[in-house]
Amino acid sequence: MKSIALFLVTWALAGCSVFVPKLQSPHLSIVNVEHLSSTLWEQRLRVHIRVENPNDRVLPVSALTYSIEVAGQELAHGAANESFTVPARGESEFATDVSADMAGALVAILGRSHGGANDSIDYRIVGEVRLAGGFVRSIPFEHQGTFKLQ
Repeated sequence: MKSIALFLVTWALAGCSVFVPKLQSPHLSIVNVEHLSSTLWEQRLRVHIRVENPNDRVLPVSALTYSIEVAGQELAHGAANESFTVPARGESEFATDVSADMAGALVAILGRSHGGANDSIDYRIVGEVRLAGGFVRSIPFEHQGTFKLQ
């Protein structure tokens, strides 16, 4: 009797995995960073982020949290709490304002910048996309790339 119950539980759990979609992590990239204001200890930045959906279904994003690193140091972290939808195999962009503690990251940015028009800065963005519905409620992501500071 126990073996039948164990078989039924195993079969039920395996059946659930058929109905739960396997979603790939969205690809997030920084499109642009604007300097808004600054004080001695803090910089206000507007970060424009593109979200690319590699999945065959729409991603109804309810919130997004992220951390941006430059030269291995955290530049900023933030959250986008406005809902938006990323079409299946499509993309969407949003902008969010962040406060950045520039102490270490500013040195790294200025050390790599030579004042030319083509200067780019390496970054890493890590976080989580929270979905508005469905069986899957959150999807982690991580991406590396470059952006230009304007």
